[in-house]
Amino acid sequence: MSDVIVSVEASEASRPVELSADLLDDQLIGQLVDRAKAGGLQLTGEGGLLQQLTKRVLESALEGEITDHLGYDKHDATGDGSGNSRNGTRSKTVLTDVGPVEIEVPRDRAGSFQPQLVKKRQRRLTGVDEMVLSLSARGLTHGDISAHLAEVYGASVSKTTISTITDKVMEGMSEWQNRPLDPVYPVIFIDCIHVKVRDGQVANRPVYVALAVTVDGHRDILGLWVGDGGEGAKYWLQVLTELKNRGVDDVCMVVCDGLKGLPDAIGTVWPQAITQTCIVHLMRASFRYAARQDWDKISKALKPVYTAPTAKAAEDRFLDFQEAWGDKYPAIVRLWENSWAEFVPFLQFDPAIRRIVCTTNAIESVNSRIRKAVRARGHFPNEQAALKCVYMAIMSLDPTGTGRKRWTMRWKDALQAFDIAFDGRLSIGRR
Repeated sequence: MSDVIVSVEASEASRPVELSADLLDDQLIGQLVDRAKAGGLQLTGEGGLLQQLTKRVLESALEGEITDHLGYDKHDATGDGSGNSRNGTRSKTVLTDVGPVEIEVPRDRAGSFQPQLVKKRQRRLTGVDEMVLSLSARGLTHGDISAHLAEVYGASVSKTTISTITDKVMEGMSEWQNRPLDPVYPVIFIDCIHVKVRDGQVANRPVYVALAVTVDGHRDILGLWVGDGGEGAKYWLQVLTELKNRGVDDVCMVVCDGLKGLPDAIGTVWPQAITQTCIVHLMRASFRYAARQDWDKISKALKPVYTAPTAKAAEDRFLDFQEAWGDKYPAIVRLWENSWAEFVPFLQFDPAIRRIVCTTNAIESVNSRIRKAVRARGHFPNEQAALKCVYMAIMSLDPTGTGRKRWTMRWKDALQAFDIAFDGRLSIGRR
């Protein structure tokens, strides 16, 4: 019921407010609950106390609206000869947070009354739409959401209606996708996940994700793009060029997987940027060539390589690995040799930078949330549906804001190290 009250106050405040103690009489509430229990009335569910209270609150608020519209109270003689008057009510069922509620909406003879709390042809209060978007962002299909609303609230909401509600995010997504960006970022993490899209036949489609760290240590997801076929450096070049066109003039470091041709694409857009291969991706790729029983041994043998204090020490440790495992797994040796130029850059930096940028864990946590949302869908009817699902998933990443605070604290030491290592380049973003 609090959501309904907040909706009435929406024109005066954009955030939820708590009612003061003088407006909420605890004794009166206790009496209502006791009387409901004594009369066998449930607190929740169809015909329950919450539904009846919601009905009274809505109807009272609508009565207040028409009084403001006409300029006089109900049964007030002031309205005689005013040219407009009340003209009864019409029944209407609206879906609320406590289930469907039938209300009586007042009318005027001139037909000029436009209710604001429950607008004409409106069948749902805003809290319901927010609930649907939240459930969809957590991976529930439209059928699952419809079944949930029917089971919990006894409300019949079609999958088409749910699709209409979720389609509202597309306008906001377009604005978000094209917003101006900061002129410089210390680090941008780029990665790709795959979703199944039914385009004639079901096929995997890559969704490109770019996540940046701002000069103030905040996480900023720069955009989402759906490509064709497999992940490719050519498409990444288009993505990075778009980011530059949206205002990103400089990036200190780009952390990515070992995709062939990607360092050249990054260098074309931001010549000063350092391309750093994600160590986690490199290790995963190594394990693909090894027997499962050797994974732990290989992991221990490679750890001295990526934890070496200098690039020269890393080369020496890699020679040790090559001597021990080169004959059995020459493909792993070749993999590291081919990735060496993009592997060693982070070894020249302060340990605070190493811990942050040597992996794409920052973006992997985002990708895990996206995968959770898309996995429940199986596949999507088209590219737009897939993009909508991914967008809603990332928009619900940190609803309380606590994650943002933890992220900022985690980056404090690294940003100080970046300021020293890339002297002068980050200052542009603080102007």
